[in-house]
Amino acid sequence: MKYAFVHASTALAALLLSGCPAQKLPPRVEMPRATQLAIPPKGAYCGAYIDFGEREDEITLEAIESFERMVGKQQAIVASSSYWGEQSFPTENVKLVARHGGVPLIFWSPWDRPYEERKGTDQKHGPDKYSLTSILAGAHDTYIDMWGDRAREFGGAMIVSFANEANGDWFPWSGTYYGGNNVVPDSNPKRYQGPETYKKAYRYVVDRIRARGAKNVEWVFHSMNYPYPFDVWNLAKEYYPGPEYADWIGCSVYGPQYKLDKWGPFTPLLEWPYKHISEIDPSKPFMVVEWGVAELPKKGNRAEWIREALTAMSSGKFPRLKAMVFWHERWQNKDLSFSNLRIDSSAEALQAYRDGLANPFWVERPIWK
Repeated sequence: MKYAFVHASTALAALLLSGCPAQKLPPRVEMPRATQLAIPPKGAYCGAYIDFGEREDEITLEAIESFERMVGKQQAIVASSSYWGEQSFPTENVKLVARHGGVPLIFWSPWDRPYEERKGTDQKHGPDKYSLTSILAGAHDTYIDMWGDRAREFGGAMIVSFANEANGDWFPWSGTYYGGNNVVPDSNPKRYQGPETYKKAYRYVVDRIRARGAKNVEWVFHSMNYPYPFDVWNLAKEYYPGPEYADWIGCSVYGPQYKLDKWGPFTPLLEWPYKHISEIDPSKPFMVVEWGVAELPKKGNRAEWIREALTAMSSGKFPRLKAMVFWHERWQNKDLSFSNLRIDSSAEALQAYRDGLANPFWVERPIWK
């Protein structure tokens, strides 16, 4: 998910590459309703978030098809968001993705308007009306139960990332705001109040959704690749709710997004987090739940960064990696600069993505059990 203060929603840009005519894709097949998503025996699912508006939920068939034609491959996973402040379930969105033959991935975020991501040093930011403690107090049971009912009625396979990247400090559900590194009294081994509050709320929500009979929902435990602040108490393993509460494990992996960020290669951004998160649970498939990098020509070569990323992820070096979701978005920052993570930020970046995605390692259709 982006780390911007002000979001600017813009329409998908049309870009025709010389020598790369628009590809006609085969027709999609509607997703079977009563099946479970299988893990690819070879390769990994490819997916994307496709700039679906300010609340990340304005899914259109035109946007999906335009992106797929642009990158030359269908997307097995299509991501969008569902914010608690809207008090709704994205029924039409999940149905649209399913009719198109993909699996919806929903970032289900317990926060209220204006949905601004900020740093922990911003004292005005922190838990809002959808705080983890209010969830645990039962204040939102009616909404959670409604969401579970709508998910069950949808009936198709869907993946949910609840309260993602809690080991950062930019979301109001961050462990930073719930006691952080304060040690739980008499805990042995040592446990920390911030992550413990998060785990309890995560389990509470999952239990309520399951109690509504929504067996079609798969849960991905979604952390940031490197914690911020970087400290023992804030490691992803401290937030893991347990194997019975996660069908997937994974993290976000972003390169530079802002003009002042330092440039660096992709592979180190995934190597240690992959090892650390895989050790949390040896049985779960791994997902790069979000990844991307901005077009910053004064900092580095975006096309080469993308090429390296797709090559590394498909190299066999990360054998448990079974899905990735590219973050295709452009937004305006508070200083009026733009962060352009769209894959067509340049012809070179798009070509690098097309070349990498053409590898049969990247699975474009869901496989069903």
